[in-house]
Amino acid sequence: MLTEYIHAAMRNAHYTVLPENEGYYGRIENIPGVWANCETLEECREELREVLEGWIVLGLEMGHPIPIIDNIDLNFKLKKAA
Repeated sequence: MLTEYIHAAMRNAHYTVLPENEGYYGRIENIPGVWANCETLEECREELREVLEGWIVLGLEMGHPIPIIDNIDLNFKLKKAA
């Protein structure tokens, strides 16, 4: 499920060519704070994926809500005791 989520999130990535050959800037829509800035597009994609992975792990550890992407929900659902 985690791999599917990462692939789905990366499909929502947007990349911008920076002026004056400064490289590429990438971000993932609807995931705040997940961005990368690298010299090549491939490096930017890889760094963006690594940042996303760290963001997910930290969010889960801290109990932060993780946005649902393509109906993939990584948020824990606590069952109420009967």
